[in-house]
This record gives sequence, C-alpha cells and structure tokens, in this order.
Amino acid sequence: MTSPESRTVAEARTAGPAALALLATAHFTLSLDFNVVYIALPEIGRAFDLDDAALPWVVNAFALGYGGLLLLGGRAVDRLGARRMLVLGALLLGLSSVAGALADHAGVLIAARAAQGVGAAALFPATLALIGTAFPAGPARNRAMAVWGSAGAGGALAGGAVGGVLASAFGWSAVFWAIVVPSLAVALAASRLLPADRHRPDPRGFDLPGTALVTVGALLLVFGVFRLQTSGWLSLDGGGVLLLGLAALAALVPVERRSADPLLPATLLRDRHLPVAMVLILVLMGVVATLHYVYTTHVQTVLGLDPLAAGLGFLPQGAAAMLGSALLLPRLLARGVRTALFVGTVGVGLTSAAFAVALAFDSYWAMLPVVILLGLTAGTVYPVVFTAAGGGVGEREQGVASAAASTAQQIGGALGLTVLAAVAGVWGGLGTAALVGGAATVVVAFAALLLPRPDRS
Repeated sequence: MTSPESRTVAEARTAGPAALALLATAHFTLSLDFNVVYIALPEIGRAFDLDDAALPWVVNAFALGYGGLLLLGGRAVDRLGARRMLVLGALLLGLSSVAGALADHAGVLIAARAAQGVGAAALFPATLALIGTAFPAGPARNRAMAVWGSAGAGGALAGGAVGGVLASAFGWSAVFWAIVVPSLAVALAASRLLPADRHRPDPRGFDLPGTALVTVGALLLVFGVFRLQTSGWLSLDGGGVLLLGLAALAALVPVERRSADPLLPATLLRDRHLPVAMVLILVLMGVVATLHYVYTTHVQTVLGLDPLAAGLGFLPQGAAAMLGSALLLPRLLARGVRTALFVGTVGVGLTSAAFAVALAFDSYWAMLPVVILLGLTAGTVYPVVFTAAGGGVGEREQGVASAAASTAQQIGGALGLTVLAAVAGVWGGLGTAALVGGAATVVVAFAALLLPRPDRS
C-alpha cells in the first residue's frame, strides 16, 4: 500500500505545472508590490499632505514589515507548513491592500503598507520552500527556479508601467487595488493547486526569546540603515539604532545555544551554503541598488530626461532580466550552483565597471547596453542565490534559510546604496561608486567557490 507521504510526493510532482504557475503568480505579485507604489508617491504626497521627510515612509513601512519579520515568517513556514503560510501571507497582502486603497489618513496608509510587508514576509519564504519540496532536485527544480525568477523580474518590470497607467487613469488608490486580485487569487487557489503540507502544524517549535531578539534586531537594523541616508553614521537614530540592532543579534548567539529548538539552527550556519548565499546577496543587492540609483540620477540630472522617459529607458533591463532567468539560468544551473553563482556574480561586478565607463559618454544610448547587461546578469544570478541558500538544508528548514537570505538582501540593498553614495560624494562621483561596487562584487564572487564541488543541490 502506498503511504500518505509517498502519495504527497507523487502529487507534488504530477501537479508541477499548475503549482509552478501559482508560485510564479505569487512572486510576480510580490515584485509588483515592491515597485508599483513608487510612481504614485508624488500623488500620494499631495493627497495626504506629506512632506519630503514623511513621504518615504510609504515605502519604508513596507520594508520594515518585510525585512524585520522575514526570519519569523520563514520559521513559521517550517513549523506551520509552507502552503498554510502562503495562504495566510497572500490573504494578509490582499486585505492590507484593500485597507491601503480605502485609506483616508496618512497613518492608515502607512500602517497598511507595513501590513503588506508582514504578508510578504510570510509569502516569500513560502514560495521558495514549496519550490524546494514540490519539485525534485535536478532539471525540474532548475526549470521551476527559472520560471520563479522570470516572474519576479516580470513583476519588477511591470511595476513602473502598471503604476504609471493606473495612477494617471484612476488615481493613487489604483496601485493598491492592483495587488488585491492576484493576492486573493493565490490564496483561494492554493488548496487546489499546491501539494498539501507534509506535516501537522507545530507551534511548539517557536523559540520565543530567539524570535523576539531576531525580530527586534532585524527591525532596528532595517530602520537604522534607512536613517543613515538622512541622519548619518554618528546620529542616534542612524548609527545608534544600527548598533542596537547588531547588539540584539549578538545577544541571539548565547540565547540560541541554550534553546532546544532555535529559530536559526547553528547547523544552517555551519553548512557553507547559507552563509555563502547571505554574503553574496548582501553585496550583490547593494551594488544593484546603487546601479539603479546611478542610472536614474545620471539620465535625469545630466542627460535631462524627465521621470517618464527615464522609467521607459529602464524597461530593457527588466526584459533582459526575464530572458536571463528563463534562458541562461537553467543552463548555468546544469553546471552546478557553485559555477552559476561565481559566473553570475562576476558578471554583475563587470557590469558595474561598465556603467562607470558608459557614464563618461553622456548619452543614454551609451548606457543602454550596460542597462541590458545588468538585467541579464542580475536576473540570472538572483534565483541562484536562493537555490544555494536552500541547498544544504532539510525540508523543515527551507523557509528559514530563504528568509535569512532575503533578510540579507534587504539590508544589503539599503546599506550598499548608503555606503556607495557616500563614496560617490567623497571620491569623485557616480562613476567611482560604480567602479568600487564592481570591484567589491568581483572579489566577493570568489566566496561562491567555497561551496562543495561538485554541487548538485
């Protein structure tokens, strides 16, 4: 007689295309939500009379909820079940989007954005955990990661265009309504299209002291990094908060050693996959965020393009990212995660150096090839990092591993931009920042060679 577990595995594999379509939709929606609100910020500022200091919190509130609670969301995925948390995260994302669309006060809008971030903190690690368990290692999982990566790039690509069309035609609230339908569709279809969770919910698996420390530490780190950009390294609300966050995470070490069921098991950090993935994505996203800043700043302040033209000029980057994920990623993964990580990370580093060269020509057409190259390299290596993060862990730790890597992504993007913007201000402009970021990325790429060889994760 076939056991329930073996039937579940068989169902997961035969239901692959439908399950993958749903997981791709979830990732597309998350990426869309990251980007769709930016184009509506000026109108939101006018509607709620928000000044330049308050308006960024429409973006930052999402990042705090997301980056601060990712590890908790990842552990919940492992203990309560990936499909359950995917449904919960999608419902929260959809309902908080309704609250944002109907908001009549700035505080309600910002709270809704924070709730969106909390929903995303559950939804993101759930999608990756399901890919790691619903698709067998090898070509099937490689194809699933390629589709997942392409969907994320597509959401990022659509964000600016969709946001611009909706905000201009229907007002700022439309960018929130755009998230409602796909989020609720994912929640409603999950029980039919995704394999059932293979274990019962185990709420006893939560390490409450560790959960409190890591949540507070991550929230303080994300908040401190954001404040660095305006308050500086020596300020209490910038550098001071950052130090408090690091202290909370440092206190986590002895607490976790005494815990019978730690939030972030030490075995995850002793295996090389997750630490290597976290280091790589920390640097990668800092450089990618900086290159986006370099592009938008240069084409608007130097080349004189208006925001709409600048946004349209960046569309080829998103298209190239989708192509990189769909076409290059499976071929690179077939050679092993180790090789794919190294090649992709070096590619991003060389692209950053190419940005510095292109800036000297003061022409959009000179920048276009490196904009496309950035999409190709970053779009290819991004899913590989998460493949590596989950490569050395068991099924019951996929959620927390992907959440740890994504937390490093959030902190790296904000911190890298802050550091490299400071480099630009002190040592000769945006070209210098691009060169420094590129050199750092190429150096860090060699960390990928620390992964086991051959790598079949």
